[in-house]
Amino acid sequence: IYMCPMDKDIRAHAPGKCPRCGMTLVNSIPEPAEYHLDVTASPAPAAGAPVRLTFEVTDPWKGNPVTKYSVIHEKLFHAFLVSEDLDVFRHVHPEWREDVHAFTYDTTLPKSGMYRVLGDFYPEAATPQLLAQTLVVPGPSPAPARLTRKEAPKQTENMTVAITVSPETPVAGVSSRVRFTLDPADGHERYLGAWAHMLAASDDLIDLMHMHPTIADGQHEMQFDIVFPRPRVYRIWVQFQRNGVV
Repeated sequence: IYMCPMDKDIRAHAPGKCPRCGMTLVNSIPEPAEYHLDVTASPAPAAGAPVRLTFEVTDPWKGNPVTKYSVIHEKLFHAFLVSEDLDVFRHVHPEWREDVHAFTYDTTLPKSGMYRVLGDFYPEAATPQLLAQTLVVPGPSPAPARLTRKEAPKQTENMTVAITVSPETPVAGVSSRVRFTLDPADGHERYLGAWAHMLAASDDLIDLMHMHPTIADGQHEMQFDIVFPRPRVYRIWVQFQRNGVV
């Protein structure tokens, strides 16, 4: 990458001059620095009412708004919303607004309580970011999630999905293989540039992991390699696409 020697937030993929100070950009390697993500709601969120979520990203050096992003999986920004009872799940794509230097998404949050919001984005000439924030919708909190192990096949609109896990009982901190078998075996397509998207969430919503298959070739079987970081119960959502249907 190319970076201003004075202002580390000025970055580019090609040689040039810093638009702020005029210095020549220098060759560099993007360090794994964590950016800042703020998520706000307007008007004040209420269960079942329309709300606009605004996602503002600032750099970790100067705190300036980030205005340039690299496309990842066909989008500039991926956002995941999960309710505290692990009942509501959404994978959405906020739109960039140049006038406010932020992403916005209009939605309705169906219930009160706490939501975890995970932003997945790639500031230009930096490193990919996966950052979580918390959003609270006033009102009574839902009953806590009471998850039990469920690995029965799932029937969706146009396919059945079966899961197998190896080892049968995953161990925290050790890689586990999670395999999916899709039936029928034909018509499977990439969704947002990947054969599947997975979000894994711990029951306390501290761990949020967005992943793609490590083994997949368009056939009806694919595998994720997952390291569950803690001994918790996890819920996973996986999105596939077949014949145009997600």
